[in-house]
Amino acid sequence: MKKILLASLLIIATTQVFAQVRLGLTAHPNFGFLKVENGKGNGVSTGFSYGLMSDFEFAENYSFATGLTVTTINGKASILNYEPFSLLSSSSTNSAEYDVKFKMQYLEIPLSVKLKTDENDGIKWYGQFGLTADIRIGARQDVKSGNTVYADNTKATDLTKFLRAGMIIGGGMEYRLSGKTSLVTGLTYNNGLTNIAKNNESIRNHYVGLNIGVFF
Repeated sequence: MKKILLASLLIIATTQVFAQVRLGLTAHPNFGFLKVENGKGNGVSTGFSYGLMSDFEFAENYSFATGLTVTTINGKASILNYEPFSLLSSSSTNSAEYDVKFKMQYLEIPLSVKLKTDENDGIKWYGQFGLTADIRIGARQDVKSGNTVYADNTKATDLTKFLRAGMIIGGGMEYRLSGKTSLVTGLTYNNGLTNIAKNNESIRNHYVGLNIGVFF
């Protein structure tokens, strides 16, 4: 993760010298879900992302896309003998299923390549592929088993990891409003590459983002 962050800073620093820089704002919902090794995901939860986005246009129709956003990734799962709460249960010697909801908030730095079509009637289509480097800035969770509630929007920084890496793939449309101002919309799938749990669990969070933003 440290290497990814260092590489991103070097790329941004060198690209600024040679590329045309475009800056914009984004604010959009996302739909998160969990994949767990010792259980199963339990539906989709809504999150949100907002912040800055930028394109470094190093060649015609080719851009290095990055930014800085605050991204909330929520997700639910049913986990067998979820620690440390299973150790608190009077039936800890037996198998028990725990309904867990993670509410994670990250400072997200996307590092991707964006390929665009030629403009036609003010519209460009684009495809995007790359990575994200995420720094945890908040973590809460709900945990219950049967009728017993073990955690209700409880702070979970001690149970989750500080860094997260993801792989992104997406596409969409950029519509020129006037001059250099453009509206951007599209979809992005962010596939979590790293385990977010500190205990013996294997948990990865993912989301689909409905991207909405404006370049100025």
